[in-house]
Amino acid sequence: MTRLTLHVPEPEELDFRQKLLSDPESMGYNAGCGLESPGYHNDTGCIDFPREDWDGWYARWVGNEPERFYAYLKDTESGEFVGEVSLYETGGPGVYEMGIVLHSSRRGRGYSSEGVSLLLGHAFGELGAKEVTNCFEPTREAALKIHKAAGFRVVREEGGLLYLSIKSNSFKEV
Repeated sequence: MTRLTLHVPEPEELDFRQKLLSDPESMGYNAGCGLESPGYHNDTGCIDFPREDWDGWYARWVGNEPERFYAYLKDTESGEFVGEVSLYETGGPGVYEMGIVLHSSRRGRGYSSEGVSLLLGHAFGELGAKEVTNCFEPTREAALKIHKAAGFRVVREEGGLLYLSIKSNSFKEV
C-alpha cells in the first residue's frame, strides 16, 4: 500500500521546508559537517531559510527538470507533508545525486524506504536517469539499510563518508 506521494510544492507551501530545516532533531545528521553555506549552523545542522530567500530558491529548484527535481513527501491519508526529496544532475547528463530528509516526528515509520523508492521511480522513469548517487556517514546505519534495500551499492568509502550508487537496471521498488 502506497502511503506517500511526491508533491511539488507551490511557493506558499515552502513554510514546511522552513520548518524542516530549522528543526535540530530533523537536521542533526548535518551537525558538525562544516558546510560553507549561508545560514548553516554547525552546532545543530540547521539551515536558515528566511521568507526573503524563498523566491530565488524556488526558481532554482522547482520547474527545472531534468537538471533538478524537488518535491515533498506527502502522506496520502492525512495530507500532511512528512519530508522532502531532491535530485540534481552531477557528473554529466543522466547522473543524479539524491537527497531525502524526513521530519524527525515522522521517522521510524517506514516513510524513508517508500520515499527513496518514489524518488528513484521518478529519477529512472520520468527523468530517464542512468545512475543515482548519495553519500553519508557510515554511522547512519538505518540510511544504509534503506539504500541497500532499494538496490544501491557502496562504491567507496572516503573522507569519513560512504559513496553509494544505483544504476537504472538495479532499481527495485521497496
